[in-house]
Amino acid sequence: MAKISTIIFDKTGTITSNKKSNISYKGKPLFEKEEVLLYNILRGSNHPLSRQLYDTLSENKLINFDSFEEITGKGIIATFNNDTIKVGSAKFIELKEENDNFQTTVHLQINDIYLGKYIFQNTYRKGLDTVFEALKSHSKLAILSGDNEGERIRLEALLPKNTTLLFQHNPQEKLEYVETLQQGGEHVMMIGDGLNDAGALAQSDVGIVVSENINVFSPACDGILDAHQFSKFPSYAKASKKALKIIKWSFVFSFLYNITGLYFAVTGNLMPVIAAILMPLSSISIVVFTTIATGYIGKMLRKT
Repeated sequence: MAKISTIIFDKTGTITSNKKSNISYKGKPLFEKEEVLLYNILRGSNHPLSRQLYDTLSENKLINFDSFEEITGKGIIATFNNDTIKVGSAKFIELKEENDNFQTTVHLQINDIYLGKYIFQNTYRKGLDTVFEALKSHSKLAILSGDNEGERIRLEALLPKNTTLLFQHNPQEKLEYVETLQQGGEHVMMIGDGLNDAGALAQSDVGIVVSENINVFSPACDGILDAHQFSKFPSYAKASKKALKIIKWSFVFSFLYNITGLYFAVTGNLMPVIAAILMPLSSISIVVFTTIATGYIGKMLRKT
């Protein structure tokens, strides 16, 4: 983490809150059977948009699908008895005339009949602008999202001007983008939701998943960040750089200590019993130094 030069953020579920989005429905009224199918297909998905939409629906009857498939970055398809339900992007539903360039949407189709779409108005995490301002001083920043460009204007107003904004990238394209940066000499940290970002998280030098529910996360990462602590991430990044400095100073301190002891030993001015005392004392002194130093740094970071 101390060597990271570029930090990439996913958008949905990472810098946006899964629990605070405003969702509206535009389409045909749903009958009871359709509501049951929608409720259950969303129940089986861990995608941030699916979880947000599922949380807004009223509790319904549970069913076991005959088949269920979630296609990463596209949508979900399931069958129950003679009914087939598809939930996902406009492209996944195969809508030719639908243009979602300025909206985040989830579309619904049952038995090849298009019923409508759910429109999401994202709510960004508290302190997002402060987090990016703190990180821009030592790292290049980028937003790498699979969604459309509907939030570009809001993000440009919210984030630093030098932040790279990239949209409509599928999971494979995210991974390739990380690889391209690494081939250019960048040390990359990827921060995502652990679902569509699994490949990019694994490829990056450091991968961190932001999770609002500790029971829903992907292991394809190096660390898991509680979403409620998102605003404290810059302090965590600073701590990694400070920790590396402490390690280096510990080596210097240890080297000087041993050189001094070696001098007295070869000149015959160090009694064996004194050497026996100083040897473990050197290790203890390093432990004391690192403990005090890390405690001091932690105190200073908490104040900021």
